Amino acid sequence: MAFDNTVTVVGNITRDPELRFTPNGAAVTNFGLAWNKKNKDGEDETSFFDVTCWRQLAENVSESLVKGSRVIVYGRLDQRSWENQDGDRRSKVEIIADDVAPSLKWATASITKNEYRGGSDGGNSGDSAPQKPVENAPTYDMDEEPF
Repeated sequence: MAFDNTVTVVGNITRDPELRFTPNGAAVTNFGLAWNKKNKDGEDETSFFDVTCWRQLAENVSESLVKGSRVIVYGRLDQRSWENQDGDRRSKVEIIADDVAPSLKWATASITKNEYRGGSDGGNSGDSAPQKPVENAPTYDMDEEPF
């Protein structure tokens, strides 16, 4: 996993997440994210980002979040280039999400854990092996020294 291209952005979803599927059956969800900050003159400045989520993360985002939701997005930047219908070269930078979470600064959330769905990587973009739920996991005494 490359750690030199990570980004964390907190902002509001600008359009409802849209769930689609690739021809191979992989789930992909896209949504817009707006991030606001005040400049030195006290005026709001807004930055807009396109966010892409894959696989289980894509399905969970589309089921859980809506336009206006305040979220924390952790992922990596990716630049795409293409040629439009007029033959002009275009490009954009988007966030490929590794994780998306509701922001709890001004809201509460109810968490529902999904069952493990074998074969999915839990929303990761291929950087790590799938994690299976652990049955009969050992318990640890948190007061005990780790080593």
